[in-house]
Amino acid sequence: MKEVLEEKGIKQKWLADKLRKNYNMVIGYVKNLQQPRSELLYKISNILEIEVR
Repeated sequence: MKEVLEEKGIKQKWLADKLRKNYNMVIGYVKNLQQPRSELLYKISNILEIEVR
């Protein structure tokens, strides 16, 4: 996720706002400290316009 955000020039705060999630939760996803549930993973992929792999 970190690579995609960097490639697209998207800030973690922006993604947290779009997801309506806590900024610290998004940091956990980006640092691979925690994994989003599948429904949230698909929402993230839609926002970032990428495929889930």
